Amino acid sequence: MLPEVSDPVGRALPCQSDRMTEPGGSIRSDAYHKGPITLRGSQVPATTADQRLLDQRGPTSWLHQDPWRVMRIQAEFVEGFGALAELGPAISVFGSARTPRDHPNYALAVQLGRRLAESGYAVITGGGPGTMEAANKGAVEGGGVSVGLGIELPHEQGMNEWVDLGVHFRYFFARKTMFVKYATGFIVLPGGFGTFDELFEALTLVQTRKVTSFPIVLIGTAYWGGLVGWLRDVVHEQGMISPGDIDLVTVTDDVDEAIAVIRQFADPLE
Repeated sequence: MLPEVSDPVGRALPCQSDRMTEPGGSIRSDAYHKGPITLRGSQVPATTADQRLLDQRGPTSWLHQDPWRVMRIQAEFVEGFGALAELGPAISVFGSARTPRDHPNYALAVQLGRRLAESGYAVITGGGPGTMEAANKGAVEGGGVSVGLGIELPHEQGMNEWVDLGVHFRYFFARKTMFVKYATGFIVLPGGFGTFDELFEALTLVQTRKVTSFPIVLIGTAYWGGLVGWLRDVVHEQGMISPGDIDLVTVTDDVDEAIAVIRQFADPLE
């Protein structure tokens, strides 16, 4: 029977089965297992994870370190999946947070949200003010489910009052996953950089077939016409996109046409 050997901090070292043989034939007996990780020599910690958890208050810098961020990211996905898994057919609606309530686009978004709800879709927005608030309001007025996926920002917006089911996110990428995973299509009203970000991410996912049967409708020909023209006349002409890529989007001013396009791909009433 091998005698028990202690390391410099008084711990019993692993048994024979845990020891490693060096090239010269001598046995290394300093292996320390930290979960799936093996440590030796100067890498062996002076205390165990349980000791550090239970015995020390210590600094709080660990709250801002990457391993803890990974857990927060995981928690955001778990909470989002749990909250939205039973939502049913839904459409994500995007547009500017800066749209005032007396603007025609606000009234248009209310009409859109109402028509989507009446057609059997839940309405998902970013949960903020402006166009998002309007679409959520329309969904409630139409008797549908109104969802808001909020995001932590330096200029905190908060969740608008028309959201029935709200989920708050720290990380944009977790939030973006929810917009796509639980929607059967996107409808995009005039907006700024955040709206462009969601639009082009959706276009990329459809173009690369990461998602299939996913309609994208732009409402506002005067607003979006220049962008679509540039994609067709410059981007396509210079070979940066394929001929059919322009057809991935439908541009219209008609809410009923937008609903009809959505229903061609995923009709909740079928």
